[in-house]
Amino acid sequence: MAIFSVYVVNKAGGLIYQLDHYAPRSDTEKTFSFPLDLVLRLHDERVVVAFGQRDGIRVGHAVLAINGAEVNGRFTADGKDVLEFLSNPANYPVSIRFGRHRLSSNEKLMLASMFHSGAEGLSPYRGAQAPALLWIKFMVLADPRQTGIDALLRKIYEIYSDFALKNPFYSLEMPIRCELFDQNLKLALEVAEKAGPFGPGS
Repeated sequence: MAIFSVYVVNKAGGLIYQLDHYAPRSDTEKTFSFPLDLVLRLHDERVVVAFGQRDGIRVGHAVLAINGAEVNGRFTADGKDVLEFLSNPANYPVSIRFGRHRLSSNEKLMLASMFHSGAEGLSPYRGAQAPALLWIKFMVLADPRQTGIDALLRKIYEIYSDFALKNPFYSLEMPIRCELFDQNLKLALEVAEKAGPFGPGS
């Protein structure tokens, strides 16, 4: 079971806190000969696998590196278009690393605003949010099989009350920058992943 990330959104819909708790890197590197037996397409300025799963490479995985050089969106490190590079038989054999791309700051803001407006259907993730106490929304993105999410959200609210609201240097509606809040939130997430629901006094 896993808890992937936590978001705190203020009443205006602004992201005031975000934590990536669980970021597995399931990168797969493979050497290919021409022709490439995967169908690659451009999606959101990234080259992703559109068809053909094999050896740990899944549909939706992005091209992360070619011949050991990192790929930046749709371009190689030396500025060549990835799809054009891979369509040229002279560039083979080629070593390609595939994996899930990390969300950019803009994508995190977009995801948080989707939560703020009440978007549903985030399969294969489970999105849960606490009731809007103080007009602040606490959201957790977790594995659908993760138990105790409602108790975790109550615990996050308690941590927010204890370590952010009681901090004399914190202003409402502003980004949360409190080390004690970070530490206690990470501890609560670890407990939730290992033990399940929180009991009284935890």
